[in-house]
Amino acid sequence: MWETYTLDNLEERIGYRFNDRALLKQALTHSSFANEQKINKAPDYERLEFLGDAVLELVSSEYLFREHKQLSEGELTKMRASMVCEPSLAFCARDLELGKFIRLGKGEDSTGGRERDSIVSDVMEALTGAVYLDGGMEAARSFIGKFILSDLEDKQLFYDSKSNLQELIQGRLKKDFSYELLEESGPEHNKTFRVHVQMSGEILGEGSGRTKKAAEQQAAYKALLLLRDRGYVFKKH
Repeated sequence: MWETYTLDNLEERIGYRFNDRALLKQALTHSSFANEQKINKAPDYERLEFLGDAVLELVSSEYLFREHKQLSEGELTKMRASMVCEPSLAFCARDLELGKFIRLGKGEDSTGGRERDSIVSDVMEALTGAVYLDGGMEAARSFIGKFILSDLEDKQLFYDSKSNLQELIQGRLKKDFSYELLEESGPEHNKTFRVHVQMSGEILGEGSGRTKKAAEQQAAYKALLLLRDRGYVFKKH
């Protein structure tokens, strides 16, 4: 079922059909899954992740160089870092629901590995590397442009959500705000936290995550989207 349905489904989502499906399987295979195999041990994604990281850095650097001719080297470096950092790549991976396709060991799966930023961001890089090896630079550039370099304003807003919200509310609106823990559920090794952020008694956004920090970041992002709809403009970093 995994091989006949989910691989087809993922290829459909990314708009790319692999010539060598072994590369796609490898990109989705975590070391915990590979280590559980007694025979026909599957290779994990770590080497593809290494390659994908380099391809992503080159393509994103070229994109920023061409699109932002007025920015200095330091500003370009900072912008690239925000685009290809772990939280941003995890954000991109969740748009694809990539966690559902990852092959994880039983222990890693039971402790929430499919939702962990460090894992889904690594798989995003590994998938980039796999597309590059299978289809060349143009295929990789197309994949990166469609799923990583798209909607950059929203992605940068998400990455900087907590600091942007603090700057807006305390710095410009001169008001106080706070995060409130609403619920903490699940076993100790696999908890889910749900929080909301409020300002002057009004709930601006709600979020959930495997850590309080992740839940607060999501809540802050939703608050920023709400405030943006009300006409507030956020500074470019």
